Amino acid sequence: MKQKKYWQSFGELKGSENYQERVQDEFGEDLVSAPRRDFLKYLGFSTAAAAVAASCEMPIKKSIPYLNKPDSIIPGVANYYATTYVLDGDAVPVVAKVRDGRPIKIEGNDLSSITNGGTSARVQAAVLGLYDTARLRFPLAGGKEVSSFDAFDKQVGEAMAAASGKAVVLLTESISSVTTKEVIAKFLAKYPGSRHVQYDAVSSAGILNANAASFGKRAIPSYDFSMLPAERSTRRILR
Repeated sequence: MKQKKYWQSFGELKGSENYQERVQDEFGEDLVSAPRRDFLKYLGFSTAAAAVAASCEMPIKKSIPYLNKPDSIIPGVANYYATTYVLDGDAVPVVAKVRDGRPIKIEGNDLSSITNGGTSARVQAAVLGLYDTARLRFPLAGGKEVSSFDAFDKQVGEAMAAASGKAVVLLTESISSVTTKEVIAKFLAKYPGSRHVQYDAVSSAGILNANAASFGKRAIPSYDFSMLPAERSTRRILR
């Protein structure tokens, strides 16, 4: 059986003189020669460059073992906690993967009859916010950081005591927690005439008002997970 022959260039196909010369001297590249002093110079430069590169590495942080290790924590072994992601009206049952006390992954809770384990991109990315270096580490009062939450609670308590008998306004984001709403109701009952105002930086008031005017119900439709298995997203109905 005759085998097909393939050529790498037109010179090989035509058998040109230039090609024949290159075939005869296939490894005839001129070797770069350098005097001993230049060789040592290059070697010294390479060594110095490697030392500089090594010194630019991140500092080594050694792990410190527990003096009194909690029974529920085994180093390197993850624990899983059922919780809820709540933001801008979304309330999604999730399972948080926690390793050595640090949440590292969020997945939907398959036991939820509402989401069937579905999540959204915002839910998946929520864990990154826990490691945001720009996060506030302490509460703010008057635009200034307070040393601790206990000190902040003390300032709030003193301000509320000074406002005894006066109406106050409690400003929060949208709250869907029944327990939190009960606490707020008790707070407002203690200060007659006070109001609770909910405000979101990213508001859904437009679509809520439009649905109320069009359909008589101030709500955002939820997704049907049986119809959108690939999207695996969720949205909680707001009332």
